[in-house]
Amino acid sequence: MTFVKDKKLHHHAVTVTSLAHSQESLPQPQENATPEAVVVDDDDDYPDGGFVAWRQVVACHLINAMACGYGAAFGIYQLYYTESLKLPSAQISWIGSVQMFLNNVTCTVAGRLADAGYAREVVIGGSFVALLGTFMTSLATEYWQIFLSQGVCTGIGLGLMYMPTITIIASYFKKRRALALTLSTAGTGTGSIIFPATVEYLIPQIGFPWAVRCAGFVALVMVVFMNTLLKPRSLPKKTGPLVEWGAFKEPPYVIFIAGAFLFYWALYFGFFYINTYAIAVASFTPTSAVSLLLITNAVGIPTRPIVGYLADTFLGPINAFILSTISLAVAFFAWIAIDTHNTMYAFAILFGVTNAAAQGGFASALASLTTDPAKMGVRFGMCCTIIGFATVAGPPTAGAIIDFCNGDYLWAQIWAGAVTLLAAATLGLSRYWVSGAKLAVMV
Repeated sequence: MTFVKDKKLHHHAVTVTSLAHSQESLPQPQENATPEAVVVDDDDDYPDGGFVAWRQVVACHLINAMACGYGAAFGIYQLYYTESLKLPSAQISWIGSVQMFLNNVTCTVAGRLADAGYAREVVIGGSFVALLGTFMTSLATEYWQIFLSQGVCTGIGLGLMYMPTITIIASYFKKRRALALTLSTAGTGTGSIIFPATVEYLIPQIGFPWAVRCAGFVALVMVVFMNTLLKPRSLPKKTGPLVEWGAFKEPPYVIFIAGAFLFYWALYFGFFYINTYAIAVASFTPTSAVSLLLITNAVGIPTRPIVGYLADTFLGPINAFILSTISLAVAFFAWIAIDTHNTMYAFAILFGVTNAAAQGGFASALASLTTDPAKMGVRFGMCCTIIGFATVAGPPTAGAIIDFCNGDYLWAQIWAGAVTLLAAATLGLSRYWVSGAKLAVMV
């Protein structure tokens, strides 16, 4: 099927390529802008490339390596805590779920601050809090200590870091925004390879506390580089509402959030439980099971920019997100048949490609529903805050299903696949509000 751009549709629909360079839509420069910020005036065009613009993609890639990659690597910690603390998997899942929840909930505040021109300050502050939580985790020995340090402190710090990346990338790119955003979010894969590999393979050598500290030092190096490269461009007005309530009167935006909520409710079940499933069902050792998570995250790195290119060139961001979500649902259902070493590796690749495609498509799809660049951060933050409740509930829900079924994963896998399919259907309804019944339209 060939997707075409409908001029009438794109005049009315909310898409990435419908952003206007008008006085109303472009942010106004601050009077006290710092030298590190590039002021955007009415006559400026989006660079859509150039050394400084791509430098921001690299910086935001590193930010995402921490902000998202650290959370996606919780499967390693889930495995270690389950064995060392001898607690139910559902209870352990709450640590990672609260971390992801606070990561998302913090985005409303971080998004508003980024829109107000404080993107650099928010990233620096979040970096400090995330590093503090990481090093405190290395000192924790009890469940409540781990919960507070890794779940609460680190979660808040990562959330503060993540949100400004959307505002910064959106201010530099317009025509190639989906590609730039997916290259940025590909940092999730980078971080979720580096951090679990560091922790898992150093534990036998130097013990868990020092393995976590080494991961913290790796994060510190990332923080130095990302903040050196970062150069925010868009400087909107300093004042504005924390929540743009008018956005909830837009049916496409509201329905999209509902679909994203369902999507993230099921997503992290795969990340948190692929290792424990491999050990319990496919006879993997704890060490060999780590390779599955590394494979899952590694194949996601090239997948995201490919999906971004397809979204910019052929499909449209919302179409790409819907198709990727359907493919993830298929992967969850296929998981039911997996029970050997070879099929587990195949599933790790399948899950890695499909979840990376869907997560990469999420950012550009949501960006396409915002016509005013000055509101990009706050509207993203509002959505992320809502889906934060999905991330905190998802893995414990799956864990409770598994525990209720005496360790059988079947009904948890069916639950994840069904919820993801429902998410795709809901996103399809959001698309209908944007484009109508036209199928061959790039939206």
